[in-house]
Amino acid sequence: MSIKFRAIERGEPGVAGGGVKKWYASPVFQGESDMERLIKSIEKISTVSGADIRGVLYALVDVSIDALEHGQIVRIGDLGNLRVNLSSSSADTEEEVVAGNIKRGKIIFTPGSRLKDMLNTLKFVKV
Repeated sequence: MSIKFRAIERGEPGVAGGGVKKWYASPVFQGESDMERLIKSIEKISTVSGADIRGVLYALVDVSIDALEHGQIVRIGDLGNLRVNLSSSSADTEEEVVAGNIKRGKIIFTPGSRLKDMLNTLKFVKV
């Protein structure tokens, strides 16, 4: 399969008026695979019912939230890993770094080796 892309023009970030504009490749998405579509696809290639697959996937979300809230890295095999990261303001000394310095948390997803390998074999077609 090929990933379709198109050319888009972008200005320089942080420069008033956009500065010098240049052209970049940008992916063209071909729809979505939502939870229901994924469940039906998994159901076709396994002996597990759609209801069981749905239950497991929703449970995966619940237990992942619990693990992340406890400061754990969630390793989901070939799919990848989830972990919490922080954005904070700086301080001059270690003692001045307190919970109030934290602006927000975010979840970082790191793809597993099979997903990373897939990226190495992609073909690209301009549309």
